[in-house]
Amino acid sequence: MAKKLLDQLREVLRLKHYSYRTEQAYVDWVRRFILFHGKRHPADMGASEIQAFLAHLAVEGNVSASTQNQALSAILFLYREVLHKEIDPVLLPSAKRPQRLPTVLTRDEVRRLLNHLDGVYKLINESTAKTNRRERRERRDFL
Repeated sequence: MAKKLLDQLREVLRLKHYSYRTEQAYVDWVRRFILFHGKRHPADMGASEIQAFLAHLAVEGNVSASTQNQALSAILFLYREVLHKEIDPVLLPSAKRPQRLPTVLTRDEVRRLLNHLDGVYKLINESTAKTNRRERRERRDFL
């Protein structure tokens, strides 16, 4: 009797020494993919069904880019390693993570922030500032 698809997936993941947590995640994503398409076998589906599933995750599931990419990796693993069917990656969009810019305070903003310190926090700040000034002075004198 032929093994069920998800059991085949587990077996290949274990043979390739993937971690147990990765195995759980990949099996879950493949299961969701199959259920999303009405329990159709993935061998009967292709890039358009993968795109539809990923679009559903982004729009309806409101998932992050890294979550979409994990789902895509799981499905591509299934196709390449279990079904031995190559899916053209050009047809599949990879979710882009938003660029995060660091928050930088201006000198005036830092000064205003430090002026609101009191108690122990003010003492720690003053002590640190004095130490930094002394070290800069020593470095300058040394050079």
